[in-house]
Amino acid sequence: MSYIVALTGGIGSGKSTVAESFARHGVNIVDADIIARQVVAPGEPALDALTARFGESILLADGSLNRPALRERIFTYPLEKEWVNALLHPIIHARTQKLIAQAESPYVLWVVPLLVENGLQAQANRVLVVDVDPQTQLARTMSRDGISRQQAESILAAQVSREKRLACADDIIDNSGAPETIEPRVALLHRRYLQLSA
Repeated sequence: MSYIVALTGGIGSGKSTVAESFARHGVNIVDADIIARQVVAPGEPALDALTARFGESILLADGSLNRPALRERIFTYPLEKEWVNALLHPIIHARTQKLIAQAESPYVLWVVPLLVENGLQAQANRVLVVDVDPQTQLARTMSRDGISRQQAESILAAQVSREKRLACADDIIDNSGAPETIEPRVALLHRRYLQLSA
């Protein structure tokens, strides 16, 4: 059984930067967002089920999922969102467990943006929260995704509060500063996780 460190944080907090730093230490990364994209790739049964339910309008010309079209559909009809979650969550969970079981590093870094929102923190041995102040989150999200302040604020509002997320943390990396401050903090945590997983 793998020792699991769950990495989470709000949008624009820098989860990917921190995960990449752990990866440089040879840690296997299991990323929920990547898995969520893989399970709806062309040729996957989940994409066929989505197309059967919603029609070709949720596909792009190349046959891949048109995420904005699906998102609009499920936000307009909350029951459809429940149906999509009931379809995808078990598939994502199964693939996550498989990847964690296949991991070869002493511990696994499980990157889950909505860890607290979905009440998954009990499935990890430790929870690492990447934290930044809301203003930094908004600025980074707007610049990275090319969206308006209003759009960034609505994404932020849909996520669990910073206080709630921090209350679940065993470890916290404050990522408000310069990127080069991350590496030494990750190195320190990496040593701690190696001891805990031994």
